[in-house]
Amino acid sequence: MLGMFRAFSSLEFDNMATGEIFSRNTQALFYNYKQLPIQRMLDFDFLCGRETASVAGIISPGSEGFQKLFFGQVEIAIPVHSSIESACAAHPTADVFINFASFRSAAASSMTALKQPTIRVVAIIAEGVPESDTKQLIAYARANNKVVIGPATVGGIQAGAFKIGDTAGTLENIIQCKLYRPGSVGFVSKSGGMSNELYNTIARVTDGIYEGIAIGGDVFPGSTLSDHILRFNNIPQVKMMVVLGELGGRDEYSLVDALKEGKVQKPVVAWVSGTCARLFKSEVQFGHAGAKSGGELESAQAKNQALREAGAVVPSSYEEFENAIRATFEKLVAEGKITSVSEVKPPQIPEDLKTAIKSGKVRSPTHIISTISDDRGEEPCYAGVPMSTIIEQGYGVGDVISLLWFKRSLPRYCTKFIEMCIVLCADHGPCVSGAHNSIVTARAGKDLVSCLVSGLLTIGPRFGGAIDDAARYFKDAYDRGLTPYEFVEGMKKKGIRVPGIGHRIKSRDNRDKRVELLQEYAHTNFPSVKYMEYAVSVETYTLSKANNLVLNVDGAIGSLFLDLLAGSGMFSKQEIDEIVEIGYLNGLFVLARSIGLIGHTFDQKRLKQPLYRHPWEDVLYTK
Repeated sequence: MLGMFRAFSSLEFDNMATGEIFSRNTQALFYNYKQLPIQRMLDFDFLCGRETASVAGIISPGSEGFQKLFFGQVEIAIPVHSSIESACAAHPTADVFINFASFRSAAASSMTALKQPTIRVVAIIAEGVPESDTKQLIAYARANNKVVIGPATVGGIQAGAFKIGDTAGTLENIIQCKLYRPGSVGFVSKSGGMSNELYNTIARVTDGIYEGIAIGGDVFPGSTLSDHILRFNNIPQVKMMVVLGELGGRDEYSLVDALKEGKVQKPVVAWVSGTCARLFKSEVQFGHAGAKSGGELESAQAKNQALREAGAVVPSSYEEFENAIRATFEKLVAEGKITSVSEVKPPQIPEDLKTAIKSGKVRSPTHIISTISDDRGEEPCYAGVPMSTIIEQGYGVGDVISLLWFKRSLPRYCTKFIEMCIVLCADHGPCVSGAHNSIVTARAGKDLVSCLVSGLLTIGPRFGGAIDDAARYFKDAYDRGLTPYEFVEGMKKKGIRVPGIGHRIKSRDNRDKRVELLQEYAHTNFPSVKYMEYAVSVETYTLSKANNLVLNVDGAIGSLFLDLLAGSGMFSKQEIDEIVEIGYLNGLFVLARSIGLIGHTFDQKRLKQPLYRHPWEDVLYTK
């Protein structure tokens, strides 16, 4: 295994040897959509004054379309592709593949990307990619003149030009580190987190970085420290290099060899972290998979000494690292090898609305008002009552309706009445118009929602929708003190049928059992039944006119709901009027009848009934 590692480390290939792998025109394909790192890339683009977005397309297996993101103040749509192949075909100029897949699938998707002729660089963000898979990726990349950054990396950045994902962190950090414009320092590290620290350090004591790469902390990185140092050596704008290594592995020794062989002509300031490992009695595993000393040669002290002897500037401690970088930079300036960089003021990146609101910088009106439920806390609440309370205290459907419809907990006799109405109105056989519609729709092979809606659309003044009107007219007549005669005859003069009175089947001698059950319950449990008694007196008058003008279930529910609202003492007169006007009571019938309509739909599908065609003999054909 170590022999293979040395073989990989000693190879050079054109993309590395020629220098730059990124530019201001570089575009990437982003695998496995992550909103924040993509938006950070686009914000960096805008900060640098790029004319085109650095993310050309997004690859989300199985999905296609667009994702909306911001490029400065302008909202842009970035194409989403279902496969790596289709994305590469659609964006032939995008030559960087940024892989945010998990460690389980990162190797396979990375290999697919490497095999695309348009892809030159693959950055693998995932940590813990199997070492055997990584070695295959490395071998393929080097054999085909391609570059792998990672695994276990945040990526890399070319100042003022292009960055990968979350490299360099927040916009504030990027601006503080002057990464929006190029400097003179090439930087390479194993650690992504320490890269951010060093970007800041380098910006304080030099004119900033030209390019920075975090090769990743796994045992087998796709590219090595020396790969990038040799590459920086061939970039004219890079005047000095800074290297941050770590204990474990022998990657740093390939850099030692390059220095000894004279392949690096520019100053290298280096430090290998992990010198504290000697303080421990046993071998210590640090943060990265590769950060574990496997012997004296892999210790931080041995590597620092070897780098020092090879000609690198190596301080005596990490605390002196910054001073060593400063001294090297100032020497190059004194020698005239570095000229001062023209400072530019980066543009202001617009803040996201959520961020600005949270920081108190702006205020924005809401678009929806909700008073019945809240899902922002640890658990949803119905009218302020937590879901756990609803379950633990055994709330029923009626209790939930009282919370969500009436915004208060009604007494148990009220919620039980609501549940009775739902049970009694759930279905009325297959022949009524709503059920008939749902049955016909189900037999046409339509889905559940279509079948349900086709039945619900029949609910109205002639079918099931008279509860509100019954309550409205009964209440108005009672409150005005009208006798049943005055009420009924007044309605007749207006040409209005009395809602809640009359039935196609039921009559004086064949009463609706549902009405009787509701009346019996109300007499036993309601404090007052004045509206129901008024409805019964109206029924007595209408029965004198026709045998089928009985109080039907709509009239019973409408009048009794008035008694519930008025008798509970929990609603004002204005609230009662509003409840009736809005249509609460018809809502009760809609909710109840939905149960039956769904049942008829399932029944027809279970029976595998064929398409319904109405028999022609049941149609009167006439001119």
